[in-house]
Amino acid sequence: MILRMATLFLLLHVFGLNGQEQANILEEADFSIGKSIRIHSSILNEDRILNVYFPSSYSSDDSKSYPVIYLLDGSKDEDFIHISGIVQFGSFPWINIIPESIVVGIGNVDRKRDFTYPSGNKLDQEDFPTSGHSAKFIEFIEKELQLLIDSTYRTKYQKTIIGQSLGGLLATQILLEKPDLFDQYIIVSPSLWWDDEQLLKRTIQKAQSTKSIYIAVGKEGAVMERTALELYEKLQQDSTLNQQLFYEFLEDKSHGDALHQAVYQAFEIINNQQ
Repeated sequence: MILRMATLFLLLHVFGLNGQEQANILEEADFSIGKSIRIHSSILNEDRILNVYFPSSYSSDDSKSYPVIYLLDGSKDEDFIHISGIVQFGSFPWINIIPESIVVGIGNVDRKRDFTYPSGNKLDQEDFPTSGHSAKFIEFIEKELQLLIDSTYRTKYQKTIIGQSLGGLLATQILLEKPDLFDQYIIVSPSLWWDDEQLLKRTIQKAQSTKSIYIAVGKEGAVMERTALELYEKLQQDSTLNQQLFYEFLEDKSHGDALHQAVYQAFEIINNQQ
C-alpha cells in the first residue's frame, strides 16, 4: 500500500495534476528602465550617481525632445523606480496627465548635508552634524547638473523638481531663492521645522516666468501640517512668482507614504490647468 501511494505521488509530481508538463524557462535577459551614470562634480568635489529614465519613444524617435523631472532622493533604493513608474503610467495616451518626460534621479551621498542650509538651532546642529551645505548643492544643480543633462539628452525648456521631507525643504529653498531654476515645483511634506521655521520668513525672489507649485502634506503631526499650510499661504499672498498654486492635505497618508499619491495628483492637477 505504501509503495502504491509513493508511486502515485511521484507520477503526480512529474506530470502535474492535470497531466500537463511543467513550463521551462527558455531565456533570461536583464530588464532596464533607464541608465545609471556616474559623474564627477567639481563643485561638490565628489562623484555622484544619476539614475535616468527615458520614455519609450526616446530611442525610436530622435526628432522629439522632452521635459525633465529632477527627483531628489533619486537613488535606486529610494524614490527613483516608483516615481519613474508614475511618469510612465501618467504619459500613456489613455491616461495623459503628463507629457512623456525624462526623469533624473539624483542619488544621495549625504542628504542631511546637501538638503539643509545652516541652522541656528543647537539641537539641529547636534542631530545633523554634517548639515548646512545646501547652497553648494543648489550651485551643483544650477551650474553642473542641468547643463550636463541639457547638453547630453534631448530636453525641452520645462523643468520640474520633486522633493519630500528634507528634499521638500531644499525644493522650498530653491523656490524662494532661485525660482527660475525650475518651472514646476512638487513639494511634499517639507521639513520646514528646520532652523526654527526660519525659511518661512524669507523674502521670495522675483521669477521671470510663471511657476506651477504643488504642496502636499499627510497626517504627519501638528508642526509638519501647520508649516506646509503656512508655506501655501505665504505663496498665496505674494504675487512675485506669478504662480499656479495648489495645496492638498492627504489625511489618509503619513510621512512614509504621502509621496506616491501626492506626485500622481500633482501631475494630474497641474496638467489640467495648462
